[in-house]
Amino acid sequence: MANIITRNIPNSITCCNLISGCIATAYAFAGNPRMALLFIVIGAVFDFFDGMSARLLGVSSPIGKELDSLADDVTFGVAPSTMVFTLLSTLNYPASLEPFRPILPYAAFLMAAFSALRLAKFNLDERQTMGFIGLPTPANALFWGALIVGIGSYLERYDWTVFPILFMLLVSCYLLISEIPMFALKFKHWSWQGNEVKYIFLMTCIPLLGFFGLVGLAIIIAWYVVLSLIVWLLNNKKQEN
Repeated sequence: MANIITRNIPNSITCCNLISGCIATAYAFAGNPRMALLFIVIGAVFDFFDGMSARLLGVSSPIGKELDSLADDVTFGVAPSTMVFTLLSTLNYPASLEPFRPILPYAAFLMAAFSALRLAKFNLDERQTMGFIGLPTPANALFWGALIVGIGSYLERYDWTVFPILFMLLVSCYLLISEIPMFALKFKHWSWQGNEVKYIFLMTCIPLLGFFGLVGLAIIIAWYVVLSLIVWLLNNKKQEN
């Protein structure tokens, strides 16, 4: 009996992640982005602990891996896509785009599809043990959640903001499945040498959050992408030389 319970603990935590994503999606459709973001964060906490519990208990399984990807796509793909859908449904549109108002918001769900592609790719890619190839779905979800909660009301004031939102949506979709290496906050040792990028990133996070508040979280994710791009380009330059 105890063995059955132990074996199902990680999957139960993963299901809590999935339920959190469903609740976040419901709040997003209801036009409550703050609560949607809260449940995305709760889902991220469950996502962190399901893998950890599976490793600690030694009960990793193929079904757990598939269930984890399904839960992640709901919490970090569908939920933020729904937040963007609701935002695009409420924005002011310029006259030239007004005829497309009934259609354009559905473009937001491209992000859910690309998140699913990213998760499937991650499951099969053996290169992503100490880092990531492409933008992780939780980071993408937190970016959009923090951006919409932080400055959503500001974005609704102007009829031109639909253009940067659609542009950033397409950039997000690209980054999710890109071949750009992005560092993970995993440390083999604690010395500065070899961890310079990670320490620089961590040292800038606290000031950004303190100065910008919740929007600072979106800025941190953007900074993470930029820093990863800089490291990637520098490494490519070194290899060419």
